[in-house]
Order: sequence, then structure tokens, then C-alpha cells
Amino acid sequence: QIDDLAEVDYSLNSLPAVFRPFIDLDLKGVVFPAGNHTDSPYVAASFTIPDQSDSMLYLALSEYFFQTSSFAYYTAGAFNVTIAEEVTTHLFSLSFIFLQTCSYFNINTEIFGSIIPEVAKYSVTPYPVMLKLMATEIPVISLEQDSFTVEIQGSMEVLAVLPDSTTQSLFTMNIAANTSISLNIFDQKLMGSLCLNRIQFSLAHSNVGSFEILLLENILSYILQTEVIPSANAKLSKGFPLP
Repeated sequence: QIDDLAEVDYSLNSLPAVFRPFIDLDLKGVVFPAGNHTDSPYVAASFTIPDQSDSMLYLALSEYFFQTSSFAYYTAGAFNVTIAEEVTTHLFSLSFIFLQTCSYFNINTEIFGSIIPEVAKYSVTPYPVMLKLMATEIPVISLEQDSFTVEIQGSMEVLAVLPDSTTQSLFTMNIAANTSISLNIFDQKLMGSLCLNRIQFSLAHSNVGSFEILLLENILSYILQTEVIPSANAKLSKGFPLP
């Protein structure tokens, strides 16, 4: 069990191969949604560890391991994020999923209205704003030396929180994000640090009329950098158990 959302299978694929100078262990290394061993859409490719003898133990993780991790957490809904000012604090166990009170997240419709005139016309009274982010596809993993990149296709819905606690959707944007995660091993755990490389927005739907999305890019990028990325790194710093 990794956390409440996922578990990993490190069982042997075959009997240990014993040689005079070393022993080879071929482990599965497959991540599943917790309690749901659904087959992932990926196929494991064979690979070999470079012939070295400077250390007592060598551990190799294939791209397949990270791909199944992405599939498992996506299936478990871990890439869904809600950011609001007045909600009960509850931090889930994966870096990308949280429903969290943010004392410094005080963006309201008045602020959006100062940037987008259409919002000002639509909502005269200032209301708190809630953001709902979700991945619309399984994030794509590409393994590199000491790190990997994650391509995320998703959406962000911006909603006004009305006095009766109901919400009213203002607009929804498509998001295409490229992130990288640097890796290291400490205390038998695989740890990482997330960095947002680039992000693109496009307007998917609007209840306030059409507007130029470039006006919002700075504020939305700021929200992601100050809300989502730090929460992701807080989880990644806890580590991923290794066999």
C-alpha cells in the first residue's frame, strides 16, 4: 500500500537468477488504484541494467513503472483539484489532489472583473471564486536521466461562490502543462521535486461571453505556482516506498 489511493506490486516475475558475482531479481513494479487491480493500457518493455560493479545494490525503474503510477492515480481521481477560500481543510494523500482552505487565496469576481470586463458585467456583486482543476487524459510520462517529464491535459473551471453556498460557473479553460520531476532515493524511498516548465490556456466554454484568455494567464500561472506546485512537492517529499 502506497497511500489511500494506490498500491504497488513488487512480486517476482521469475525465479532469482544467481551468478557467481551477483544475483538478478526481476520484479513486477506495477502500480494499481487501491483495491482495484485494473490492467493498465501500457505494456512493459524489457530492459537491462548497465554492467557495473562499483556498488552493492543497483535498482532500475522502467518507464512502465511510472506509466502505471500515472494511470493508477488518474483512475483514482487524484488529479482533480479544488481551490477555494472557504471550504473545510482536507488534504488528501497525493500531491495533485487537495481540497484546502487557503487564507491567502482571496481572489474574487471583482478581481477577475478588473481583468475581464465581461466578468464585471456578469457579476456586479463581488463573490469569492472557486477553481476546479482536473486532468482530462492520463498524464503522459517520459523517462529521462535522473528525472521524468509529465505532460498533462486538463481543464480549469472558474466558479463564483454565492451567498447561499451554491456555485455559478463563469468559464472553463483547457490546460496543457509540461512539468518535470527530478528524482532521488533516500531512506529506501523514491523522492521527487516537481517543476512547472510551461503551461498553455485556451477558452473552452464561457457563461460571461467571449474574452481574450491572455489577460488571465499571469494570474492563473501564479495560482498554480503558489497553490498546486507546493502541495505537490509536499507529497513528493514524503517519498515512494521501494522494495
